[in-house]
Amino acid sequence: MLQRVPWIDRIRREWQALGVTVRDAVTALLFAALGFFPPLALVGTRLGELPIRPLDALGVVAGLAMTVPLALRRTRPAVTIALVSAGFAVQELRGYASFASIGLLVALYSAGAYQRRLRRSAVAVLTVAYVLLAAGLVAAGSSASPDAYPLFYLALAAAWTFGAWARWARATEAERRRLAARTALAAERERIARELHDVVTHHVTAMVVQAGAAQFVASSEEKVTTNLAAIGDTGRRALGDLRDLLGVLDPARRAPMDRLPTLAQVAELVEQSRAAGQPVELREEGDRPDLGAGRELAAYRVVQEGLTNALKYATGARTLVRLACRTDGVDIEVTTSGAARPVPGVGGSGRGLAGLRERVELFGGVFESGPRPDGGFTVRARIPVGDLA
Repeated sequence: MLQRVPWIDRIRREWQALGVTVRDAVTALLFAALGFFPPLALVGTRLGELPIRPLDALGVVAGLAMTVPLALRRTRPAVTIALVSAGFAVQELRGYASFASIGLLVALYSAGAYQRRLRRSAVAVLTVAYVLLAAGLVAAGSSASPDAYPLFYLALAAAWTFGAWARWARATEAERRRLAARTALAAERERIARELHDVVTHHVTAMVVQAGAAQFVASSEEKVTTNLAAIGDTGRRALGDLRDLLGVLDPARRAPMDRLPTLAQVAELVEQSRAAGQPVELREEGDRPDLGAGRELAAYRVVQEGLTNALKYATGARTLVRLACRTDGVDIEVTTSGAARPVPGVGGSGRGLAGLRERVELFGGVFESGPRPDGGFTVRARIPVGDLA
């Protein structure tokens, strides 16, 4: 709720914009000020219960040593814990009392959270230092009960452990984000590859077929002109589709959703295949339902891929495109008849049919493809209407 208050949100953003060291320095100075603030001046850890000594110059230095180094708690955690521990030892052995001793817990947490190297060695050194401090306090006449030292050690260990847990949680979250980014990148690369396949393959295949046909009609100027015109028209379509695709991939541009192909453009797709020399018949039944942009594009791609495969592998064979439109969805079928006659030099990667299956199933549809008894091939899909509720 506080983040919704404009001035609080502005202060938070400005604070986060500061560097880590600057923010930690401000926090360290705040602890230093509180350490010598009159109501808190005598409120602090007194591990050895030695007689309270009035604050003198050495006590001020000890208090500053327990707070000022916290400015480096994230960038130099080992240096911070060493200086803070030294200040704490001076305070306890001399009998000072200061709220600045809270800096020891902050330093231990920071060491557990941000120390990267020699972590076990640091724990061992700090444990030995604590044992020596306890022995020094006992030698100085400590009146603390024997169980006070292990209990205080457990409190210090808890601060380190909590920092180590925060470090683990941070590393786990970073790994999760890295894996999520990798997954998203792979999915995006697959999507781009699928779009490039769908956009380019059909047009280029048609151009190859038309160019090959031109070789056999070289004696007829009219037919050559017709084929070259068809090749040029197909090339322009391919360039237009590529520009639209690149526009979608450009984050600075808005995707031209109103220009995505739909079932209304299937007739143009059929005419293009006919211009390439493929005898295609289009049969449409019923009124087209409102599928939505994504489903319309998927339906168009099914027809496009079916005609592309017909041009590749059944050149000149009779091809039937059937659209059965119903209120609850659209049934699509692209069928070629007769034995396969693949175009030389035009191979397939298998990406097209696999990508179509993913597209159709994404919308809860059904996709099938396979050979026919007469040697032809059928691509069949059902794309349901989405839930408009």
